[in-house]
Amino acid sequence: MKLTFWGAAGQVTGSMHRVEAAGKRLLLDCGMNQGRRKESDEKNRNLPFAGSSIDAVVLSHAHIDHSGNLPTLVKSGFAGPIYATPATVDLCNWMLRDTAHIQEHDAEFLNKRHEHRKSMGLEDGHVVPLYTMEDAERTLPLFRPVSYHEPHELAGGLNYTAYDAGHILGSSCVVLTDSTAAAPVRLAFSGDVGRPGLPIIRDPEPLPPAEYLIMESTYGGRLHKSSSHVVNKLADVVNRTAHRGGRIIVPAFAVGRVQQLVVLLHQLADEKHIPNIPIFVDSPLAVNVTEVHRAHPECFNAETYRYLTNHEDPFGFRRLQYVGTAEDSKKLNDLRMPFVVISASGMCEAGRILHHLRNGIEDPRNTVLITGFQAQDTLGRKLVEKWPEVRIFGEPMRVRAEIASLDELSAHADQGELLEWIQPLVPALRKVFLVHGEPAQAATLCGLLHTKYGLDVVVPAPGQSFELL
Repeated sequence: MKLTFWGAAGQVTGSMHRVEAAGKRLLLDCGMNQGRRKESDEKNRNLPFAGSSIDAVVLSHAHIDHSGNLPTLVKSGFAGPIYATPATVDLCNWMLRDTAHIQEHDAEFLNKRHEHRKSMGLEDGHVVPLYTMEDAERTLPLFRPVSYHEPHELAGGLNYTAYDAGHILGSSCVVLTDSTAAAPVRLAFSGDVGRPGLPIIRDPEPLPPAEYLIMESTYGGRLHKSSSHVVNKLADVVNRTAHRGGRIIVPAFAVGRVQQLVVLLHQLADEKHIPNIPIFVDSPLAVNVTEVHRAHPECFNAETYRYLTNHEDPFGFRRLQYVGTAEDSKKLNDLRMPFVVISASGMCEAGRILHHLRNGIEDPRNTVLITGFQAQDTLGRKLVEKWPEVRIFGEPMRVRAEIASLDELSAHADQGELLEWIQPLVPALRKVFLVHGEPAQAATLCGLLHTKYGLDVVVPAPGQSFELL
């Protein structure tokens, strides 16, 4: 078995790892890079290999930094199967279409602005979408659902099994087993490890023994605050912003985070801990993704499942409105009253959230509530770092709104949770490869895994290969 790291090596986004075994070439994930626009676009457009050279993809989960560049892979010649859990297949059905739509829409929007600037004698530059709806539609028929705990044969002597990662609906850790050699080689891939006690989904489950492990390190150097106070903290943000007559603008990942927030706001509304103000989910993707959640109660934890046994909808209540059309989205800007709007994308890099930020970030009555990890160089990261001025659609804007964070909702395991998750695997492990983390986070976790467990740990560079014997 040979392993080569191409994406999420030395950075958080763009998960993509190539495995060569049993005469096959596989990709673990094919994610989109997010960060500095020009640099990320270059990486996303130019894969380090031809898609036709890849026989299959095993997808850990539906988040765009793990799945979002599959249409580019198809554009470059890939025509093999894409294996994922049933919930992940259903999520990607909407997410890849939505990403293609955003690519096309944002390119059209920016090209109109470039034409205007050109007419004024200013700079010009034509924007081409990374991929189109047609590319996404060609990708979707390649998906093949494989349920948790069901071994699936990829080739003679090569199979994989998926386990619940507890990160988002349908997320998985996978274990590849190559039995073609004299001694079987087992490679585990963590995908993104979730946290115990998250709303909606089950806790991460333990993996069987493996000799090698590709492990995420997003929060390898940090500890999260306790999630026990998240409901009260969310209520405080809503109450103080409503008191000053402002709106709460919430960038949120359409998969997982939107649904978590809806369930928590449902609880707060039922208990009358927040004022009677409108709550909008303004994301066509989030609307469709919420329907996917409703269709997969087998992934729910016991608390969320109780809503169903009580004949309640955990994702719907009286104050909540789902916004579908762009026209209805624009009408929110005309409201002259406090309200909550939850919109994608979670890192403020694309979609309707940019329009809400453009219309609300300079008003000191408003609050921008950040609810998840923000990759380096994203707009969301700049807001968390309290930049006094940011660019939205290329225009400089003063940040006068309050910037608040709800770190307790992070769907990524922190340092302590990662150390606890890996502990049962330690006796069999020969080597650990840390990915999906900024250099400082990966380096900290690398040191801890070596000193605490005596593990051989590597932080691979892009393009670096390893023979797994």
